[in-house]
Amino acid sequence: MREKLTKEELIAKALELGAVDAVPFVREDIVYDPRTLLKCMYGCDDWGKGHTCPSEHPEVTLEMYREMLTRYTWGIIVHAHDKHTNQQVSLELERLAFESGYYFAFSMSDCGLCARCAGHDGAPCRFPKKARPAFHSVGIDVFATVRRLGLPIYTLTDPGQEEQNWYAAVFVE
Repeated sequence: MREKLTKEELIAKALELGAVDAVPFVREDIVYDPRTLLKCMYGCDDWGKGHTCPSEHPEVTLEMYREMLTRYTWGIIVHAHDKHTNQQVSLELERLAFESGYYFAFSMSDCGLCARCAGHDGAPCRFPKKARPAFHSVGIDVFATVRRLGLPIYTLTDPGQEEQNWYAAVFVE
């Protein structure tokens, strides 16, 4: 078995793969707020359709997600300006962490693997081994969390003209 990768090595890899920022976090940096689910239920086109949507698993509550995630002691927040890069970087960090011995490593990013989620058409997920939920969809306040870590985030008034900030959380250990 090879030696476990360090936070610094995972951060360097994220930046090499195209992340704008990659910063470590500890369990206490993650801010939970159940109101995030309201934004999913009333404003997201994937609610009730998307395979990575928490509505697909109504038996799993926000409290259960929180219990699962608070078992991790640290991870890395990945910041990119586009959804695809953000997800690809976070999935690669998850893979690298897993292969180096962090067998519970888990990435959460707003899924953008398909132009249109197969769930919208009632079809099975095309990439079930890569599809991941957004970390706001399980009760994490992304705005408060990334601000706590000194990363830029603000609400957009003109998404077509303003630079977007996409975030993923890779829970490592």
